[in-house]
Amino acid sequence: MVRAAALARAGCLTIAALTASTLPAFASGVIDNVNGMAVDPNGKIVHFRALLIDDDGKVEKLLPDRYQEPEYKPKKPKKGQPWPERPKGLSFRMDAGGKTLIPGLIDAHGHVMGLGLALITLDLSDTKSLAEAQAKIRAYAQDGAGRKWIIGTGWNQEQWGLGRFPTAADLDAAVSDIPVWLERVDGHAGWANSAAIRAAGVTAATKAPVGGRIEMAAGKPAGVFVDKAMDLIAKVVPAPAPKDRDIAFEKAQRALLATGITGIADMGTSIEDWQAFRRSADRGALRVRIMAYAAGIGNMTLIAGPEPTPWLYDDRLRLGGIKLVLDGALGSRGAWLKADYADAPGQRGLPMIPDTQLRNIMSRAAMDNLQIATHAIGDAANSEILDAIQELSETYKGDRRWRIEHAQIVSPSDLPRFAQFGIIASMQPVHEASDWRMATARLGEARLAGAYAWKAMLDNRVPLAFGSDVPVESPNPFVGIAVAMSREDGKGEPIGGWLPQQKISFEAALDGFTRQAAYAGFAEKRFGSLVPGQRADFLLIDRDIATARPADIRATQVLETWIGGKRVYVKGQ
Repeated sequence: MVRAAALARAGCLTIAALTASTLPAFASGVIDNVNGMAVDPNGKIVHFRALLIDDDGKVEKLLPDRYQEPEYKPKKPKKGQPWPERPKGLSFRMDAGGKTLIPGLIDAHGHVMGLGLALITLDLSDTKSLAEAQAKIRAYAQDGAGRKWIIGTGWNQEQWGLGRFPTAADLDAAVSDIPVWLERVDGHAGWANSAAIRAAGVTAATKAPVGGRIEMAAGKPAGVFVDKAMDLIAKVVPAPAPKDRDIAFEKAQRALLATGITGIADMGTSIEDWQAFRRSADRGALRVRIMAYAAGIGNMTLIAGPEPTPWLYDDRLRLGGIKLVLDGALGSRGAWLKADYADAPGQRGLPMIPDTQLRNIMSRAAMDNLQIATHAIGDAANSEILDAIQELSETYKGDRRWRIEHAQIVSPSDLPRFAQFGIIASMQPVHEASDWRMATARLGEARLAGAYAWKAMLDNRVPLAFGSDVPVESPNPFVGIAVAMSREDGKGEPIGGWLPQQKISFEAALDGFTRQAAYAGFAEKRFGSLVPGQRADFLLIDRDIATARPADIRATQVLETWIGGKRVYVKGQ
């Protein structure tokens, strides 16, 4: 995702300013008069009218009817004995006015610091053409005179209708006097201007590393670097200071809470990210629950040492696994395919970890009981990780919960294999809505039988954990729920849904963003379902999403977000 970047505006912001609007905190109490929904251990929806919260911020009881204050009718004590004390009352009682209450939603695959850094650097995700992007880059440069680099993310040549990758010359036309480095929306390609290429010492003689590709034109680097070739430029990009990370993280938390995300699996946590999370928690500012997956073995050992960390800060932070990246993305043609790209003969994508090295890394993590989450988008990548899991499962027994992240293009013959060895399919519905036209162009109709195959995963009894891949996509989980049900994009296209046989029910979609997302991070006994004994993480929203059309679910507004029985977000405040 978004790599370390120089953050130009950091000096004018402070953490104190970002956290000044702390909302009232409550302990034991009741949220009464709700249209309540919880998720039972089988993924079924349970309805209730009132939610009792205990002194520890956990769910004490779900009441099928409205709350009634217990009557105080003590028996007369024996002579010489005192009257029994009145039972302890609630700290608060809130009448929700019939609003819908659902469990806090969990993003099973996101990039927390990537979101934060995107919020404080140049963001091109809203640009619709190359010319519009150039104008935005030019304005950003003029607005921040004195920057040594311009850093950003979010460009997408498919959204621009460009029909090709942008070039260094395209970027020089906007800014040529200082280095510019802009990551593609999926984080699997970077766009550099000529100044950045010179600063990195990249020339026509530079060879792409294994797992990477340098786009060339007239025998020299054209300006775009794919997957591991991005490191050729990224190694000279100034890293953000700790204070910049702190500001970015607080902004990320705000964005997540506003969309109803109370927990997230952070895929690719660096030691610098972990330290920012810990600093926030030590200040009492950590609100979102983070299930962290280290970016490689080095970060894994620095953060966790010989085993997963314990749950810290009242179940708000844990490093429990490692994130590996086996291939690239469809948008940059880095996803590793079994056959050539339909729109680029001769290209099959980029395997980023050789097979023996992949198994060695997985073994190293498994020996220390770290959970392994592997990015695999293309059908060849998915086959490779399935083979590796099958081999390693002979040695590493027990509840491993091997995770395959994305699993976007899977050979139909491989779909049943996901049900073996406790594999979890960690998928992002919103990618389908963004990618369906591109995926059809990249693969051709005949190779789509296992594409974004949510219903097939459920039919094979595969745990299906849903997320967004934020900041590649918006973190808004209600859009993800709507897409999972309809397989239509924000314009309602294609009508009836793309590959509609893969649609799933509302109940299954909600389960994917709650119970199953928690299960995927070994957290199902702590939060995620809103059942007695779990942390009281929940949302009050503006509509009954159980009865709404998918198009209306997209527009859901979060009115309040509560974590651990405390209100941490109110819309408009």
